[in-house]
Amino acid sequence: MAVTPFDRNSPMKYALAFAILFAAPVSAQDFGLTGDRVFSFDLGLGAKIGSAYPGAEEAEVAPWFIFRDAGFGPVGTAPAQGFSLAPSINIVGSRDSSDEAALTGLDDIDRAYELGLRASYATGPVTAYGSLRRGFDGHEGLTGEVGAKYRTELSDRVTLWSGAEVGYGNDAFNDTYFGVTPAEGAISGLPVTAPGGGVNEAAITFEARYALNDTTALSGEVRYGKLIGDAADSPVVQDEYQPSLRLGITRRFSFGF
Repeated sequence: MAVTPFDRNSPMKYALAFAILFAAPVSAQDFGLTGDRVFSFDLGLGAKIGSAYPGAEEAEVAPWFIFRDAGFGPVGTAPAQGFSLAPSINIVGSRDSSDEAALTGLDDIDRAYELGLRASYATGPVTAYGSLRRGFDGHEGLTGEVGAKYRTELSDRVTLWSGAEVGYGNDAFNDTYFGVTPAEGAISGLPVTAPGGGVNEAAITFEARYALNDTTALSGEVRYGKLIGDAADSPVVQDEYQPSLRLGITRRFSFGF
């Protein structure tokens, strides 16, 4: 049976508790930290709609845990520059063989919770990043993204980003969502498939941030991905194109040094 993001033993319960714990205004002055440099980041919560799982045709709504634009910079400047590390959190929906005729004979996959880190380096308007997450429940593999984005300041309140990235997964991840075992092949009639680890998706992204005030903002993201390589060739895939939309609210946190 699929689990929800708020089941008692779900790792996402702790991620949500973390978000709620810090959902209050915080600045360097609040901590008596008013040095020449600050570490700043946006923390927030929202919702996303996109493919229920990799390769799915149906869409699903899920929570969006936001931790972005982290880095160091001089006091009074934004956004922060340089190298930073931040949590990377994601939810992958369940796959039920009874939902689609094309999935008949395949094993069900529970909802997966992915926890990991995202490393970024910002210089001027360009940010390069890479993320790595480990899955729990639905899959126990490693997955993430590598990409870059370009920032455009339209006004004091409106900021846009455009970018491109590739997604990847190790053997355990790709075989879970794109593979067909001999036992599944015997029942479903699909060819046995073992894609192994590697790049599985390419995507373009467009993000927008509207500042309500100095610390709070509305954030949105449109992502248009396409499965590539062995993932795109998998007989399990129902749709190679994987668009998604995310909307949320964030709060800016700054700590002086």
